[in-house]
Amino acid sequence: MMDKQSEGRTIFGGVDAHKDLHVAAVVDDKDRVIAGESFPTTRHGYRLMLEWMRSFGDLRRAGIEATGTHGAAGLRHFRKAGVQVLEVTGPDKHGRRARGKSGTFDAEAAAHAAFSGKRTVTPKSRDGMIGALRVLRAVRKTAVQARRIALQMMGNTIVAAPDAMRDSIRHMTRMPLIRTLAAWRPDMTACRISLKSLARRYLELHGEIADLDKMIQAIVDELAPGLVAQDAIGYHSAAQLLIAAGANPDRLKSEASFAALCGVSPIPASSGKINRHRLNRGGDRAANSALHIIADGRSKREALRCVKRCIAREVYRLIRARYDQINQTQIVA
Repeated sequence: MMDKQSEGRTIFGGVDAHKDLHVAAVVDDKDRVIAGESFPTTRHGYRLMLEWMRSFGDLRRAGIEATGTHGAAGLRHFRKAGVQVLEVTGPDKHGRRARGKSGTFDAEAAAHAAFSGKRTVTPKSRDGMIGALRVLRAVRKTAVQARRIALQMMGNTIVAAPDAMRDSIRHMTRMPLIRTLAAWRPDMTACRISLKSLARRYLELHGEIADLDKMIQAIVDELAPGLVAQDAIGYHSAAQLLIAAGANPDRLKSEASFAALCGVSPIPASSGKINRHRLNRGGDRAANSALHIIADGRSKREALRCVKRCIAREVYRLIRARYDQINQTQIVA
């Protein structure tokens, strides 16, 4: 319940998100800390946290850390209540050095970030088909890693296997070898039992990955059929780029902001008379990897053609801007 002192006051909230407990803080319209409190990560806890913040005034917006993990549920609850939410991208390093680290300090830093708009971005929407695509891709990644480990362990076990066993299978190619090992009858030999177990594990993971690929392809075909219709863009690269853009691509203001998000925008590195740019080592590295795979799928001639196309686009913009300036001058004259 808002008291008389809080009526008409604008406030900004901050949340330091953890697995079992969220720490919240509130600052006023002069960026002064009003209060801090902790709440459990339950639906009732999120409701109490929002009511507690609004008891100090009109909640303009809130800054939440880790909206993709521990802060995801809080993000959904605040948005459902009509509160503007910003994702706090990183800690206030100066404040952390001066004050140390605690949940209260981090919550206050998130509230200060919500007030100033610094170190914040518009959080991605984690629902819908993009959310499903993100989860499926994450599960597929772990399955691929586990399959690779199983294959490596099979190779190491075969190298150290008894000569008679190794000689009978060492010249087989991958899939015939794995199917042969999976079909072996179990006996009391530890080496045979291990190889059979690893081969069956590999086949199970192989089938799981194939099923996940079908689901991922169906979602990509539904969301962006034109993307996979382009040369050199496969389903997994397209899926990663869709995940990077998110379900609310309106948070990206232009193609330049998307390039910066993917870590392919040039970073100024000029000094004195030297005017140059360097590679962007930031951004979404998975999206950057997807773009690298797409570019790597082209020949040198095709890559040069794409570069020249980008240069032509920039030249056209410069020429067009100059012509518009000349025409405007003539009209004024």
